[in-house]
Amino acid sequence: MPPSKVELYAAIRRDIRAGLSIREAQRKHQVGFRTVKRALDSAWPEPRKKLPPRQTRLDVYKPFIDEILRQDLDAPRKQRHTAKRIFNRLLDEHQATDLSYGIVRHYVAQRRDQIRIQAGRGPSAEAFVSQTHRPGAEAEVDFGDVTVRLNGEQVVLFLFSFRLSYSGKAVHRVFASGGQEAFFEGHVHALSVLGGVPFSKVRYDNLKAAVAQVLGFARQRVETERWTAFRSHYGIESFYCRPGIQGAHEKGGVEGDIGWFRRNHFVPVPEVDSLAELNALVEQWDIADGSRRIGTRPRTIDEHFAAEQPHLKPVPEEPFETGRVFSLRVDRYAQITVRTNRYSVPVRLIGRQVRAVLHASELVVYEGRTEVARHERLIAKAGSRLVLDHYLEVLLRKPGALPGSTALEQARAAGKFTPIHDAWWEAVRKAHGDAEGTRALIQVLLLSRHMAHEHVVAGIAAALRVGALTCDAVALEARKAAESEEPTAPSAPAPEPSPVVSLTERRLAQLPPDNRPLPSVAAYDELLRRRTSGTSRPADD
Repeated sequence: MPPSKVELYAAIRRDIRAGLSIREAQRKHQVGFRTVKRALDSAWPEPRKKLPPRQTRLDVYKPFIDEILRQDLDAPRKQRHTAKRIFNRLLDEHQATDLSYGIVRHYVAQRRDQIRIQAGRGPSAEAFVSQTHRPGAEAEVDFGDVTVRLNGEQVVLFLFSFRLSYSGKAVHRVFASGGQEAFFEGHVHALSVLGGVPFSKVRYDNLKAAVAQVLGFARQRVETERWTAFRSHYGIESFYCRPGIQGAHEKGGVEGDIGWFRRNHFVPVPEVDSLAELNALVEQWDIADGSRRIGTRPRTIDEHFAAEQPHLKPVPEEPFETGRVFSLRVDRYAQITVRTNRYSVPVRLIGRQVRAVLHASELVVYEGRTEVARHERLIAKAGSRLVLDHYLEVLLRKPGALPGSTALEQARAAGKFTPIHDAWWEAVRKAHGDAEGTRALIQVLLLSRHMAHEHVVAGIAAALRVGALTCDAVALEARKAAESEEPTAPSAPAPEPSPVVSLTERRLAQLPPDNRPLPSVAAYDELLRRRTSGTSRPADD
């Protein structure tokens, strides 16, 4: 491999210093006099002269392109020329068929910033200044959207992130909505995990959960009342970033954290059965991420957090009600409406006033201080979530309404009404008719109020096998299934499973023993002997 020009100059200078003449150095290195002269003048070769730019087919169109870019300086941001639009105008207005799109795109990319600088607008790229954060002083909060396959359906959820600025320790939580309830619950979860509150400030964007109005000067904001109360309870000092993309740069730590977390843990798209299962995974990911290093830091996140945690303010012991409370009246369908979605309550509450507490992931309904219903919060709008158990009392009086009811359809979809229920229902309707058979099924469904669902299903299956089509038989077999799952002593042998018996056999087995002697038929045998040994009557003449 031939030596570089720097190495050639170094060799020439070395030989000249050793006493070699210029002519001998020329012959030895096979170079000319000027090269030897330049090597003696400087150890560093002169840069190669740039060739003058060659003429291109775009030269005649450059003034037209420059004028377009100057006009774009005052045009609306979303209505400025792209390179593709400029190329199309060159074709339409100047018939520039000899140009390619690549040539135009390359020129526009170079000239756009040059024209901005010439016009005194400054460069289009924004400059950033490195920041140093004190331990326990600051944090950043933001939401990001993630796509998940939830219970077989692809949905978009909201990822909450609370990130300490010094250590980079972040706590995440996934919610069905990005409303105020999720905003508060994310804070409560993060502060409990971190074990403290930053003593200086927490950076936010202008999300509706916290900001009611953005004033047109400085950084003044009109906060929502519940957010003000929440901040006061936990001692949080808020700092609101500028609106738009400029504000996102002011909390770049949490913006980058959400992107990193989404790329590393939500790719490929996770498949879960519930939000609780997903958040359990998120907690494990947060713990694992504590062992990584951010950038070129010499220590891990957990090592930095160990030094930061003692500087955090303590979390108040008294809880804060994060849910939003609604006072609602139950309609004639035994349902309440909360934010366009409908949820069922027991039918006995029709026409009454109830109190509903809407959380980020669930809805809890109270009658006075007694909880009467609990639902998983609906993600979509204008939906309904009905529980079949809430309608059983009215279905006893109207059994014909059960087959086409929405509550039954949702119970089937949720796996609460199984094919075993359908098989037992079909059998009991054949035996007792549609109305009485459906009432018997409803009585079986009422067993789930004081027995486990899986035990009731096991009881239905056992009763169906022996043809016992009564609620008592199902209850008896369900109780046996529950007793068989009770833990036994380690030393005692495991009991053998008892065979399935009918209700009549079970009752007969529970009768007290009869110690009376068996009856004798000897007297009847004596009567038979006397009849056969007697004389027959004479025949009539």
